[in-house]
Amino acid sequence: MTEPTAAPEDDSAVISTQGLTKRYRGGQLAVDALDLSVPRGSVFGFLGPNGSGKTTTIRMLLGLIEPSGGTARLLGEPMPGSARRVLPRVGALIEGPALYGFLSGRENLLRYDAADPTADPRTRAARVETALERVGLAAAAGKKARAYSLGMKQRLGLAAALLQPRELLVLDEPTNGLDPQGMREIRALVRELAGDGSTVFLSSHLLDEIEQVCTHTAVMHRGRLVTQGTVAEMSAGARGRLAVTTPDPGEAARVLKERGVSDLVTDGEELTGDPPPGDLAELNAALVRAGVRVRAFGVRRASLEDVFVSLTGEGFDVAG
Repeated sequence: MTEPTAAPEDDSAVISTQGLTKRYRGGQLAVDALDLSVPRGSVFGFLGPNGSGKTTTIRMLLGLIEPSGGTARLLGEPMPGSARRVLPRVGALIEGPALYGFLSGRENLLRYDAADPTADPRTRAARVETALERVGLAAAAGKKARAYSLGMKQRLGLAAALLQPRELLVLDEPTNGLDPQGMREIRALVRELAGDGSTVFLSSHLLDEIEQVCTHTAVMHRGRLVTQGTVAEMSAGARGRLAVTTPDPGEAARVLKERGVSDLVTDGEELTGDPPPGDLAELNAALVRAGVRVRAFGVRRASLEDVFVSLTGEGFDVAG
């Protein structure tokens, strides 16, 4: 497991912070001394329950709010001082898009693009159509935005971030409001964008979303960075769960408890628990000697949820 240690400023990192802190009036500490490093070319999952400081961090990174302390660099430049130079190279979807409800989806994107001083007006219409196609809104492009569902609004906000090629895409809960099919489509789009050379910084409270699309991740909890590293390192750093399938769950539970298996959970014919140290082959043999009919026996790879629980001692509020 990679522990959150302070690192020197790294201009090769797309995002880097040192001691980044935000304390609101009244004393609430939303982000506490954050040291973060996002490698170029990564799909970086910024993971934590709702209220853990993710959106506040993103708003500081993009210069939308001032930090109370510490530093942040985006694309090698200090923020918020370099915002005018940096932000045209960044696409962002933060807390849902701001839309004109009386305009169609297409007209909203045309307005977004016209507000970008770096956008070429000669290619505007074609780029808008391409962005609508990429997020699956081509058929609804003429519909008024006020008639869009939450998921459609999220797609339109993502389309706005994709109007031009971006070195960095910052997406705050991009699958919010989408149905399972829509979530799969957005995950596929994120992979495609990374394949095109963009670095993607993806904030989410959905563990499986991070696990499916990200190469690197950082875990936030109550405003603090708990750990950061590659997704593979994260999962490898937590112990897996022992899983036993048997038509004799009662006797199996007795043997497993006697042999040191803790946090044992029985669900029908399947038992899961934290394996004890030592040779698991001997544990399997003990079950057989006790007359337990073992149909399956093994250790399941730890998930990011397992990592979070092992690091914080708390469950993960995946429902928000």
